[in-house]
Amino acid sequence: MARFDFGFDRFTLALLATVGTATLLPARGAAAALFEHATVAAIALLFFLHGAKLSREAIVAGATHWRLHLTVFAATFGLFPLLGLALRPLLAPLVTPELYLGVLFVCALPATVQSSIAFTSIARGNVPAAVCSASASSLLGIVLTPLLAGALLGAQSPAAVGGTLHAVGRIVLELLVPFMAGQLARPWIGGWVDRHRAMLKFVDQGSILLVVYVAFSAAVLQGLWHQVPPRALAGLAVVNAVLLALALLGTRYAARALGFDRSDEITTVFCGSKKSLASGVPMAKVLFAGHAVGVIVLPLMLFHQMQLMVCAVLAQKYARNSGQ
Repeated sequence: MARFDFGFDRFTLALLATVGTATLLPARGAAAALFEHATVAAIALLFFLHGAKLSREAIVAGATHWRLHLTVFAATFGLFPLLGLALRPLLAPLVTPELYLGVLFVCALPATVQSSIAFTSIARGNVPAAVCSASASSLLGIVLTPLLAGALLGAQSPAAVGGTLHAVGRIVLELLVPFMAGQLARPWIGGWVDRHRAMLKFVDQGSILLVVYVAFSAAVLQGLWHQVPPRALAGLAVVNAVLLALALLGTRYAARALGFDRSDEITTVFCGSKKSLASGVPMAKVLFAGHAVGVIVLPLMLFHQMQLMVCAVLAQKYARNSGQ
C-alpha cells in the first residue's frame, strides 16, 4: 500500500533542487535546445508507459460508476474553473497578475492519476472506480485543458487563445498518441511494465524534473525571481490553500448530496480535488510557448505539494473512521 509522509518527500526535494539548479545554472543556447528535445522524448515515453500499465479490466471494472465519474469530471473541469474566476477579485491582489494566471491554469488541469488512486486505496475507497475516473480525467484533459485555459485566461495570454487549436494538436500528438500506442502494446509489454513499476516512477518523476528544469531555466533568463517577490509567494500559498479547501469540501458534500456510499464518496473526494503535475508541466510548455512558463507552473508545483500533504492526513482519517 502506498504511504505518504506529511512533510517534504524526496521528489519534492528533487523539485526544489531542480529549481535551484535552473536558477544558478540555467540551460542556454545549444544546451537549451538539447534539453528541449529530451523533454519531448521523455514525456512521450512517460505516457507510452502509462498506456501500457493501465489494464482494460480496470477500465471496465470502474466504468459502470457513471454518476461518480460525471461528478469527478464536473469538479475537475467545472468547479475548479468557476472557483478560479469567482475568487479572483478576492485572491488576485495577494499575488502578481502572472502568478494568478498560473492559478487559473491549475484550475483547467485534469486530475492526477497516481496519487488519486493511492489515496483512495489508503482511505479504503472504491479503487477500480478511482483508476477509471482518474485515467479518464487525464485523457479528457488533453483536449479540455487547452480549451479551458483559453477561456479562463482570455486575451491575457495570446498563447492560450490564438494557439489553442494548435496546442490541442500538439498535446494530442505528444501525450495521447504515445498513450494509445502503449495501450496497443500492452498485450506484449504489459506484464513487463507491471513487474517494473519502479522504472515507471523513475520515468514519471524524471520527465517532470527535466521539464521543470527547462521551463525554469528559460524563466530565470527572463528574470523570474525579479517578477516574484517573497510577499507574492506567501500570497500564493494562501490562494492555493483556499482553492484546495473549497474543492475538498465541494466534492465531499456533492457526493453526500447524490447519495454515494462511503467508498464512492472517498473516490469522489480524492479524484475530484487533485490537479496533475505530470500533465500540467508539459501542457504549460506547449500552451505558453515563448512566455514565462516558470511563473505559470509555480502555482502548480506548490498546489501539488499542498494536495499531497493535506490528502495524506485526510486519507488516514477516512481509514481510521472506516470501521474496518
